[in-house]
Amino acid sequence: MSAAPLVGYSSSGSEDEAEAGARVRPGTRGCSRGQSPLPSQKLPVPDSVLDMFPGTEERPADDSAKHGGRVRTFPHERGNWATHVYVPYEAREEFLDLLDVLLPHAQTYVPRLVRMEAFHLSLSQSVVLRHHWILPFVQALKDRVASFQRFCFTADRVKIYTNQEKTRTFVGLEVTLGHTQFLDLVSEVDRVMEEFDLTTFYQDPSFHISLAWCVGDAHLQLEGQCLRELQEIVSEFEDSETLLRAHAEQIRCKSGNKFFSMPLK
Repeated sequence: MSAAPLVGYSSSGSEDEAEAGARVRPGTRGCSRGQSPLPSQKLPVPDSVLDMFPGTEERPADDSAKHGGRVRTFPHERGNWATHVYVPYEAREEFLDLLDVLLPHAQTYVPRLVRMEAFHLSLSQSVVLRHHWILPFVQALKDRVASFQRFCFTADRVKIYTNQEKTRTFVGLEVTLGHTQFLDLVSEVDRVMEEFDLTTFYQDPSFHISLAWCVGDAHLQLEGQCLRELQEIVSEFEDSETLLRAHAEQIRCKSGNKFFSMPLK
């Protein structure tokens, strides 16, 4: 079995960077008819001027060592904000107790696995917004999901994921009840993405809660026997059926260092 593609994560890790960049629409610079463009020499721009005009500075060199070995999906660029839409998952004490059993067992196969700092279920890929698009984007999301009801879901199937670049591997719990409701939410989020000419979600998504991650492609070590043993731990954990049932009560959008919450009805 091959690792499932990761749903909704960039390879930049826990999305703790305030700004991140990717390809944006380039501006065009016209010249008069019949006039040949003059060659120009690129001169360095003072920092004081760059601070006045976000989005004009040169890209700094990215050092993956500063991000736990993670590699950005798109390069940093001032004025571009990494944006992600998701359903937050509030971990209860019993859930963390289960994770305290699962993670050490998985680490016997891949010692470099580390626990996620927060838990959620993605409704979008990581995309890039210009700063002035953030509030209109969030308002469009609010309008789209305003009529959605809260719903219950269960995530109890252990699954191994990799991101698209295969630079990170995740151990997750896949949704087995509530998949249709998540698809309905994604449908509305995708419409907003299309309005802003952004990448929509995956066609056949596997909604899940990521529990732990590591740098690199480790799916071969984690699938097979390890995966079966992890599933056995989950299935036999005390009150796991109740423990892994949760409510989707809000949608959250994280853009750079800004968070926006949209409660469901």
